[in-house]
Amino acid sequence: MEAFTLETPAGGIHAARWRPDTPDAARSPIVLLHDSLGCVALWRAFPALLADTTGREVIAYDRLGYGRSAPFPGQQPSSFITDEASGAFAALREGLALDRFVLLGHSVGGGMAVEIAGRHADRCETLVTVAAQAFIEPRTLAGIREAEATFTEPDAMARLARYHGDKAEWVLRAWVDTWHSEAFRHWCLDDALARVRCPTLAIHGQHDEYGSLDQPRRIAALTPGPAEPSILPCGHVPHRECPETLAAIVAEFLSAR
Repeated sequence: MEAFTLETPAGGIHAARWRPDTPDAARSPIVLLHDSLGCVALWRAFPALLADTTGREVIAYDRLGYGRSAPFPGQQPSSFITDEASGAFAALREGLALDRFVLLGHSVGGGMAVEIAGRHADRCETLVTVAAQAFIEPRTLAGIREAEATFTEPDAMARLARYHGDKAEWVLRAWVDTWHSEAFRHWCLDDALARVRCPTLAIHGQHDEYGSLDQPRRIAALTPGPAEPSILPCGHVPHRECPETLAAIVAEFLSAR
């Protein structure tokens, strides 16, 4: 694993890459987009596993405000999912001179991956969403509130700070407050999904506490690819709950392209 920082006008973007020694390593890399509380470190061993399983280079980065990247300048806007295509991802693409790429986004990172795939329809070869939300539903908001309650415990905030440092409180509030804001009340991905042109695979955990199976079904119905999503016997975080299965499904989907 190679870690590095991309300097941008808004501050440094922390990123990492895993390069397997295989012929497929020269193919378009897989770029990972993390969830609302995530960062490069919280992908844990999955990027290395995915690189070994697919034979492709895997790249992950911390969005501004998260992990080891610079703080976000102010409050997170309600347009943050759409904005990522021209934000840290754009800096990553320019800094690494990425011509073509594969996207894999987890949770809200899946929504960002959809937006990026639609914006760069001529450059994104394949899109994979994992536990992504395509619209607001009561289960999503209730799950966020339940998770918020756990952070009243000092140990929970200490664990979050282990990954985000003094940005931990901002990270939590950006998640909870944005999703429950009036401006975000009618958010959905339908328009962005309609712009996706590449093969798309929607993956979801059967027991996902933040989204029903209607979420991946909506993604599958509005994008090119399998008409039905791939459902795993896990919850919201397949890359920690069943990483080998997830990596194998992604590898099989890419090999068929």
